Amino acid sequence: MKVILFGASGMVGQGVLRACLEDPGVTEVVAVARRPLGRSAPKLREVLHADFTDFTPIAADLAGADACFYCLGVSAAGRSASEYEKVTYGYTLAAAHVVAAGNPRLTFVYVSGEGTDSTEQGRAAWARVKGRTENALLAMDMRAYAFRPGWIQPMHGETSGTGWYRLLYRLTSWFYPLLRRVAPRYVTSTEYLGRAMIAVARLDGAGPRVLRTPQITQLGS
Repeated sequence: MKVILFGASGMVGQGVLRACLEDPGVTEVVAVARRPLGRSAPKLREVLHADFTDFTPIAADLAGADACFYCLGVSAAGRSASEYEKVTYGYTLAAAHVVAAGNPRLTFVYVSGEGTDSTEQGRAAWARVKGRTENALLAMDMRAYAFRPGWIQPMHGETSGTGWYRLLYRLTSWFYPLLRRVAPRYVTSTEYLGRAMIAVARLDGAGPRVLRTPQITQLGS
């Protein structure tokens, strides 16, 4: 299985990359990034690209993939509405249109989040944008899935690119085992996310298209 990975430098993307490199059924991982990831592996191929609004110049590198795991995302905090929409909706759809071109059997997994608003009518702007992105992907001619995890615990040294997220995870890492026991429906990990994405890619379009934390954890366990 050839996998395209967006967002490999982020916390979730690091976990997904690790799962892909460990899975014997994944034969190649094409990681699209602006800067080198700083790591190498026999199955890993980096494709450096600057303009995330247009992926047509690297379309040949992305052709023939079996799955695309889209883990690129940003926090809405401190960003204008237009910037957040550009990254969340614009970048995602630009990638989806190129990787899915002529490949209706492609599985596209988008990491959204708990609280995403599928109606696109709610009060929270970030949730509306996420909902609009999910809806657009699910309407495309491919096997699209949206993952809506709640609390994601980093495993195996994965770190967030956002400073205050890193601090939060350091301060609360001790709390993860307890949180898993008292509120398992809201808690998963980068390890479960990575494995669940690979599992979904093997479903051949079956199952629910929007998966929340319990389903993610079950598939990734």
